[in-house]
Amino acid sequence: MPSVDSHVPAPPAVLPPAYPDRAAWGTASKLRAWQAEALQLYLDKQPKDFLAVATPGAGKTTFALTVAAELLQRRLIERITVVTPTEHLKVQWADAADRAGIAIDPAFAGRRGRTNKDFQGVAVTYAGVAVNPLAFRVRTEKFRTLVILDEVHHGGDALSWGEGVREAFEPATRRLALTGTPFRSDDNPIPFVTYEHGHDGVARSKADYTYGYGHALRDHVVRPVIFMSYSGEMRWRTKAGDEVAARLGEPLTKDLTAQALRTALDPAGEWMPAVLSAADKRLTEVRRHMPDAGALVISGDQNNARAYAKVLRELTGEAPTVVLSDEKAASKKIQAFSEGNQRWMVAVRMVSEGVDVPRLAVGVYATPTSTPLFFAQAVGRFVRARKRGETASVFVPSVTRLLGFAAEMEVERDHVLGRKNNNEDGDIFALEDNLIAQANQAEGASDDLDAKFEALGSDASFDRVVFDGGDYGTGGDLGSDEELDFLGLPGLLEPDQVRELLRKRQAKSIAAQKRTKRASGPDGDDPTPVELATHEQVSLLRRELNGLVAAWHHRTGQPHGVIHNDLRRKLGGPAAAHASSTQLRERIELIRDWATQRRA
Repeated sequence: MPSVDSHVPAPPAVLPPAYPDRAAWGTASKLRAWQAEALQLYLDKQPKDFLAVATPGAGKTTFALTVAAELLQRRLIERITVVTPTEHLKVQWADAADRAGIAIDPAFAGRRGRTNKDFQGVAVTYAGVAVNPLAFRVRTEKFRTLVILDEVHHGGDALSWGEGVREAFEPATRRLALTGTPFRSDDNPIPFVTYEHGHDGVARSKADYTYGYGHALRDHVVRPVIFMSYSGEMRWRTKAGDEVAARLGEPLTKDLTAQALRTALDPAGEWMPAVLSAADKRLTEVRRHMPDAGALVISGDQNNARAYAKVLRELTGEAPTVVLSDEKAASKKIQAFSEGNQRWMVAVRMVSEGVDVPRLAVGVYATPTSTPLFFAQAVGRFVRARKRGETASVFVPSVTRLLGFAAEMEVERDHVLGRKNNNEDGDIFALEDNLIAQANQAEGASDDLDAKFEALGSDASFDRVVFDGGDYGTGGDLGSDEELDFLGLPGLLEPDQVRELLRKRQAKSIAAQKRTKRASGPDGDDPTPVELATHEQVSLLRRELNGLVAAWHHRTGQPHGVIHNDLRRKLGGPAAAHASSTQLRERIELIRDWATQRRA
């Protein structure tokens, strides 16, 4: 059996806690607690297969390279193969490994079959493995190999990918699977992942070690994310020639919601330029405390990406970095932006997952893709903390599904096979609309809509802020005190400080709204209270319920979705987004009763 080349230096026993060098607060000289715990578990078990689920930004790369270094030093393996979703990530892994003293070849191609002796391993893509799995199998059989499957859920993207990964790496000595988002929206099994049947008869993926966003947030490893939601009036013409007008965020059919969202994202309308302007104001505020903070627009297609870049150039006077997935220089552009001080980057898909740009602190979600998997991957680009107190802000359209994902940031989900759809309530975990089978399909601008669709116009208004499962704010026009209060939140805040400031801002907004309602006489001093409009009452009740659910979550640890479902099981009725004011009041009273009984 071949041995490790003697001229290659042994990797260091201690690796930096995160890549690049800038680690989270308090972790610069040692492994993070979760990394050390997971490493000890791995070394104790010495498993052939190990699945580590850790939230984006937590340091999965460092954990994997630490395992690789240990196995190389103990001569339990001779070679390493890293499998990634994209070409750019191959280079990123090679750079990280080189800093750790492990030489990885990111230019290796299966058809070549070999690499030079300078390298202890290779980095390849899932697509590359699927093209020639036999070549990789031969290499895997030749050496005692550790296979690192980065973002392993991509192994289920296509049948050929899963089959290719299984064929290529079945004979591996060790396999280490990594992911920050283990769930998928389809029934394609993820290679080398264990599934266990629960009491409900469905199979769920089983991780050997899990480190979720909520835990990482408490450890100050990741940033708290503030979601800034924008609504507005949308107008468009359907393929049948009918002109339609609707308000983004109102209860609509799936098709109407998709068309309203497509209208909002049209760069020729007023909604996107207004939101980009608001996001740039937020970036300016954040840069008061994080001078190198950067922002990213995640676009739905290349044409829109170029148009958004033009808007930003006119807005800021600085040309943003535009990253298109089919450009050969895409990786170099991302690297240059990561190391530079530019304000904005616009990308289609290259930066949606795995790409490491730690200075990203402001994002605009400008893609029609609305699966939980893609949303989690996109938001994961903004959560990496470099020092304590950094916050992230992501601007999103007021679409019920997206706001639901934002409220459920801390929920840990597994990949479920054979899930039955017994839910008709519209909750974010329901499959009533059969979440796109290909959760990671190439980004396109609403390909399912007819080409004759025409966006006629749009305007934007501030809707609310979503943080930690709660809603804050009562809405307002662009440039209103309501909007500016939230855009002006400091860029350095602890999670509890964010929560407290948001509560104060909301109380201020409600008080101002009440004063406006009461100023009905010519002198503005009529003391007679004026009833809020029905839509205002429902909006305030929904926010109050979400706040109580968030508080109950922190007290009990139950996910927000489970709490909402428990309330509905007790009282009946639709999901909170569609509940009446009476139903919302009943749920508010019930959850208050729960809190009282628990205290008693």
